[in-house]
Amino acid sequence: MREELLAIIEKNSRIDLKELAVRLGKEEIDIVNELQKLEEERVICGYHTLVNWEKTSIEKVTALIEVKVTPQRGQGFDRIASRIYNYPEVRDVYLISGGFDLLVTLEEKSLKDIARFVSEKLSTLDSIISTSTHFILKRYKDHGTIIEEPKKDEREVITP
Repeated sequence: MREELLAIIEKNSRIDLKELAVRLGKEEIDIVNELQKLEEERVICGYHTLVNWEKTSIEKVTALIEVKVTPQRGQGFDRIASRIYNYPEVRDVYLISGGFDLLVTLEEKSLKDIARFVSEKLSTLDSIISTSTHFILKRYKDHGTIIEEPKKDEREVITP
């Protein structure tokens, strides 16, 4: 039940508990208890809403920042990752393979705000060797959800 429950709520965290119980063939109280247990075990770490900010009047710039670091003796990358993810403007931090060590996702109001964060906060940390910043220009699919369906061609077909 656990894997199926997680798969369903990962796609739709707002699903009604009654519907969830029916789909899983369980009692509603069993679903509530299992969800609580999954939250306590930190299997479920949070619930999020996916917003298409381009359809609002709110300006947001998202950047993916690749970070090369010198790992700390006895702590690997965890200590520096912790210092980075504790900044409130940081959305995500991942340990990655390849030419860089960490991938940091940052959301700010402007390109200037992101540049300021990178130069004044991120680059000044002792273990950071270099960074490379990439800006999200358009989202097509995010967290498994297509953000905007392609427009259908509504032109009439003309045949001779």
